Parts: sequence; structure tokens; C-alpha cells
Amino acid sequence: MARKSILGRKVGMTRVFDNKGILVPATAIYIEPNLVLGTKEKAKDGYDATVVGIIDTTEKHVNRPQKEMFKDPEGTYHFKQTIKELRDVTGFNKFDSIKLDIFTVGDIVDVQGLTKGRGTTGAIKLWNFKVGPLGHGAGYPHRYSGSIAMGRGGSQAQRVTKGKKMAGRYGHELVTIHNLEVISIDLEQNILLVKGAIPGPSKSVVKISTAIKPKVEHKEFIAAVPTRETVDEKELKNESHEAAIETKQAEAKVDKVALKQAEVEATKAKEESK
Repeated sequence: MARKSILGRKVGMTRVFDNKGILVPATAIYIEPNLVLGTKEKAKDGYDATVVGIIDTTEKHVNRPQKEMFKDPEGTYHFKQTIKELRDVTGFNKFDSIKLDIFTVGDIVDVQGLTKGRGTTGAIKLWNFKVGPLGHGAGYPHRYSGSIAMGRGGSQAQRVTKGKKMAGRYGHELVTIHNLEVISIDLEQNILLVKGAIPGPSKSVVKISTAIKPKVEHKEFIAAVPTRETVDEKELKNESHEAAIETKQAEAKVDKVALKQAEVEATKAKEESK
């Protein structure tokens, strides 16, 4: 099944208000037209895909074997910095442009990108280990990862077992966030707003595709949230509440008067009986 997919660059996060007055966190993505540089066919390559490129660059930053990929039929070169395959995207010819208008407001999409790289990181931050004793007499084991308990040979080999949780690289991983809603599209500035956060630092390249497992209820999430009361509704509510209080107070006064009258009549009856 053909999918809609496009490359863009993360701008940053912002917040917008929907028509119900509810604040929604959103991520802005700048999407320049994706230049189609080639296609893959299932009969020949085993799968359907469209090869696209974004971000203009110069010839010196392009590998020589890739140079002819950017040459159009008229002999003009269109060098691109980032080249990626968009799986299951079909219906485009070489040097066509995939633009932002393939999406509409309300679409449910998956966004894929590389998370922020944090370099070499200790085991406490990387794996959420506990710190050691913080007293002065403990020496300095506060942030050590401790022994790996592999022994000195025999059944306990002198090596580190595969997958052992130790210090290492943190971040710069390919992550996909599923089922985000497209809440705004600006065709003049090529800006797409999606609800929620997406992976990667600002200016990083992300891929936006139609959701592979869309959730229908996610699209109605904003409408399902209790709406914020308007000023008129609040005033009307307050007026009705005050009127109800005044009515209760008037009823209480009537009850007090009736009680007093009953007491007076009872006192008179006692005096007459005497």
C-alpha cells in the first residue's frame, strides 16, 4: 500500500490554541520540496521506494559515484546534502518535487529522527543506576558502576559479557514517534505543525510518514478534553448560583418568622389555659 512520506527539518517547539481554547504543545517542521532522485521497483529491487534529496550543497561535498544522480536531462546538476529512501512511496518520476501539500490537517503521522547525541556517559546517567555511599568515609565510589563480577577464570570467564550495562555512548539513536496529529499547515512558509514532541535537535532531518498503525481516537483527542468555560458562561453560572442562594436565604427567613409565630401562639395558649 502506497504511503505519503516526506523529509523535513525540525525547527523547534511551540504551542497553539485550538478552536476550543485548549493549549496544545506542537513541533514546527520546515519542509522544503523534496527532489526525487530515483525510484526503486519491487520487480527489480524487491521493494517499492522513492529516493529523495534535500538541502542544497556544492559539488565538492558530493562523492564522485553519486554525481550523475543529480544531473537532470538538460545537463544541470542539483546537488543535495541529504539523500534518503522513502519506502512504499510511489507515483513520482525522477526530478519531480514532493511538496507539503500531500498532507492535510487532521492526518495521523509517524515522525522518525535521530535523538540528541550526548557522547560517552557514565552508567548512572545511561542506565539509571543508584549512586554509592555519599559519606566521606566511603572514599570516592559515589558514581562508580561497581564490579562486573566475572571472576578469575574457569566457569567465570575473564571477559565482559555481551550486553553488560556499563558506561558508553548515549543518544544518537533512530527513534520513531507514532500517531502524531497534523494540526496546522502553512504552504507559504513550508511549515508543518504536529501535536507533541519529536526526536532530534533543532535543524536535524526528520521523516514524516502516514501512520502505519493509526489510532482513530487520537484524532478526536482535543475535542474529548473538557472545554474551557467562556466568560459569558461563567457569569451566567455565577448569577444562577447567587439567585439560588438568595432563594434559600428567603426561605430560611420565612421559616424563622413562622417558627416565631408558632412560639408566640404557644405562649398565648399556655397563658389562657392558666
